[in-house]
Order: sequence, then C-alpha cells, then structure tokens
Amino acid sequence: MNALLQPQFQSKIHRATLARCFEREAETLPRERLERLQLKRLRASLENAWENVPLHRSRMRAAGVEAPGDISLRDVAALPFTTKSDLRDQYPFGLFARPREQIARLHASSGTTGKPTVVGYTGKDIDTWSQLMARSLACAGAHSGDVIHNAYGYGLFTGGLGAHYGAERLGATVVPASGGMTERQVALLQDFGARVLCATPSYALNIAEVAEREGVDLRSGALEIGVFGAEPWSEALRRELESRLGIRAVDVYGLSEIMGPGVAVECEAQDGLHGWEDHFLFEIIDPESRRALPDGEPGELVITTLTKEALPLIRYRTRDITRITRALCSCGRSHLRIDRITGRNDDMLIIRGVNVYPSQVEAVLLGLDGIAAHYQLVVERRGSLDELTIEVETQRALSSHEERDLERKVAHHVKSMIGLSAGVAAKKPGEVPRSQGKAVRVRDLRPKA
Repeated sequence: MNALLQPQFQSKIHRATLARCFEREAETLPRERLERLQLKRLRASLENAWENVPLHRSRMRAAGVEAPGDISLRDVAALPFTTKSDLRDQYPFGLFARPREQIARLHASSGTTGKPTVVGYTGKDIDTWSQLMARSLACAGAHSGDVIHNAYGYGLFTGGLGAHYGAERLGATVVPASGGMTERQVALLQDFGARVLCATPSYALNIAEVAEREGVDLRSGALEIGVFGAEPWSEALRRELESRLGIRAVDVYGLSEIMGPGVAVECEAQDGLHGWEDHFLFEIIDPESRRALPDGEPGELVITTLTKEALPLIRYRTRDITRITRALCSCGRSHLRIDRITGRNDDMLIIRGVNVYPSQVEAVLLGLDGIAAHYQLVVERRGSLDELTIEVETQRALSSHEERDLERKVAHHVKSMIGLSAGVAAKKPGEVPRSQGKAVRVRDLRPKA
C-alpha cells in the first residue's frame, strides 16, 4: 500500500490539495453524489441527442430505447457506440444538436485520411471547456498569477485555444506562442519567466534541445511544470523531459470530438489522470468483442459526454488503450483515474504477428546510452511480409563501426523487451525530423489498398 494512502498521511495531503483545487466541491464529490449528478446529466444529454440528432435517435430506438429520461447508469452499456467515421459520414454538421446559427465556434481535424471531423461548440460549451481546462491546469499544479507559455498549436486544432482559455480562466498570464520559431520560444521562456509550459511532449523535447544548443539552461529559470498531451508518450520520455527542463512533467488528456484538452489530467502525484466524471462518463471495453471490462483491466476507452450542448456523443470509441481505477488518490480528489494512454488501437502495428505501439519502442530507446530522444518507425512491404526499420538518432557523430554496434544493441534490446525483430538504422544528430506540434512517429510506406 502506498504510504501516501495510509490514514496518518491522508488528512495532511487532502488539506494541502483542497487549497489548490480550482473547484473544490466538484473535484471532491463523494462517489454517491457524483453518480447521482452523472445520472441527472446523462439523461439530459441523451434527451438532447434524441430530440435533435436523427442518427442518435434512430440508433437508440434500434437498441430498444423509447424514453431516454428513464435510462440508468447501468443501462449505458446497452446503448450504441459512436465512432469517428460517424462524424465523417455526417460531415459537416449532421451530428450537431443545435442549428449552425447557434454554434459559437468550429474546430476540425486535419482530414489527412479523408474528410475532417468537425466539432462545434455553443457559447455555454466554450464556457464549460474553459472551466474544465482551468481545473485541469490547477490540478497539474498551476496557480492564478502564473505565466503560462502555451506552445500548443492554435487554429482548428483544439490544443492551443483550449489551453489558452483555461489559463485565462485560471487567472494566469498567457503567452500564446503556438508552435514553431523555437529559438524565439526559448528566449521568451527566459524573458517572461514562465512557470508552466503547455506543449506536445515531442515539441517540448525540441524546445529542450534548442535551448541546450544555444547554451541556455532552462533548468535554472522559473519553469517548474510541463503540461503535455495530444500524443501518446512514455514514462521514459517523462523522465527525459523532467531532467532536461528541470520540471515536473504532467500528462493531460483530451480529444477534439469529446471537448479538447482537459477531459482528464494528472495531479501532482503523477499516478493516473483524473477523468472529470461530472462532465464525462468513462468506460473500458474489449476493442474486439466490445464487451465492457471491469476496473483495472486494459482496453479501449469509451466516453459519453454529459454536458455538451452542440455535439452530444454517446459511447464514443476513442481508440485509446488504457485502464481505469476508482481507488482513492492521495490528492483527495474523488474522480476516477485513467492510466497513461499506451497507444491507439488504430496506431498499433502488427509486424510478423507481433503487436507493438510506438510508445513501447520509445520506452526501450530512451533507456539506452548514446540514443537521442528522436526516432521514427518505418514500415515497408517486402514480398508478402511487413518489415519494420527503427530509425534512431545518435547523441554524437559515430564511426561506421560504432554505428553498426549501436544498431545491433538497439535491435537486441527491442527483441528482448518487446519480442519484435526489427531493422535499425542509426542517424546522425539532427537527421530525424523535429516536431512543431504532434510528432510523426510512423512512416508507413506500404502500398495503399
């Protein structure tokens, strides 16, 4: 049992945490009261979907639902799923529960694999989002009055504006840096004295690298907290970022279809992300059988929105692989915790019968000497078989002999720790592309069907 959970420690920890809560009552609701609130909001959200979204109404009817206001929390497992393809099929506004004239803002995915997924917000939705992101930043350790350097991308991507509005709601001073112009960002982090950095973990790594190259030690400055999300990242990368930036690196989770960043976040204990259950209903399912799984078992995260007006979503399949626990956190917050996302089941690679996520490879690479924290996985079809090559960047220029030794060492560790046979290609410092936002970890060169 974690010493922090023992009774003699709990009261002290809880009192300290309660002083830092942005919404003390909401964040510490007893489980019984939290579930009563969930049920009330679930019924209202289902009625909103029933009355205003034909697809949801027809699917609920097909599942035997005739009165959404009578649904119980247990009944949710019998409701139909919603998927990203539904948003694409209903492009652009077919899943909206409000007419376009009542939509205050639109965000959208890049649409690189087809039509983008479009999400809409009423004014109340934006207010709710701002409040939840402020709550999340406070949970991560940010304070009113902090300087928050926001290096998430602005625009149709929800990360930038989501963090921005939340930081302002918290009462912080926001630096809307967005991505790119990394040398200037390093200077601004110093000059403005940011205590909090918001970015993708891969871009934060880029900032650390540029600072080191320019002889700037960000560890000796005001920076204390990194709030990182928008892509899966490993515990090894957390340690790398904490060491190189001199910060506590905190994981934040969200997805545009559900809201944006701020759906869940780690507290200062860094022991799972608190999912805000007063606004979202979380489930874990087996992605193959679609069967609901009990707490503690890994599977696909499914989320039902409870307070969204413009885009209520019922049992949305996130494709993110994780598990949940309702055990009390040492911080005293009552909301369940979600394990670090290990990957997306649609990002999983199957190489000669071995299932692997990029974050698993990352965890192996960052534990090896001589390897920089930049890599790409290249998948090719050779004959009838798929082949994986791991491109790793060395920390310094190596001789040909040293490169071959390093490649053999990496291949051995990947095989022994993951069970995957892969080719390895050593790259010189700076050769692996740097991220200005979300990292591109996989280059799939296989012919398209």
